[in-house]
Amino acid sequence: MIKSLAATAAGVLALALACGPAWAQSAEDAFGLWLNPENGSNIEFYKCGGDGLCAKLTKVTDGQKTDDKNPDPAKRSQPIIGLVIMENAKKSGANKWAGTLYNRENGKSYSGSITVKSKDAVDLSGCVALVLCRAVTWTRIK
Repeated sequence: MIKSLAATAAGVLALALACGPAWAQSAEDAFGLWLNPENGSNIEFYKCGGDGLCAKLTKVTDGQKTDDKNPDPAKRSQPIIGLVIMENAKKSGANKWAGTLYNRENGKSYSGSITVKSKDAVDLSGCVALVLCRAVTWTRIK
């Protein structure tokens, strides 16, 4: 009986180890619709430029209608819904993307990354001059 229990435990452990990589998060898990907890906006991450990652705004809750903070006066009248805030980010790890993020709230662009933490959570971090960095966890909208 003890040998049987040991064999069963070893089998369960072997199965868990074999399935482990299937549970690991990949960069592709970033694709989909996400909620920014800081301002309630919704952002869609989608494939673009071959193997790149892009992001666009699909909903805002603060009433901003146009990209009025854009440093380029010609772009200040473009609608905020559908605005691309990340374009052609590249994979920088098994579960990570790196690129430039546009902040519609101040019209500035930052070096940023998206790290997939789970199927339902990503960390978005942005840096100014690679010194002042900040991260926020976004949750998947189902």
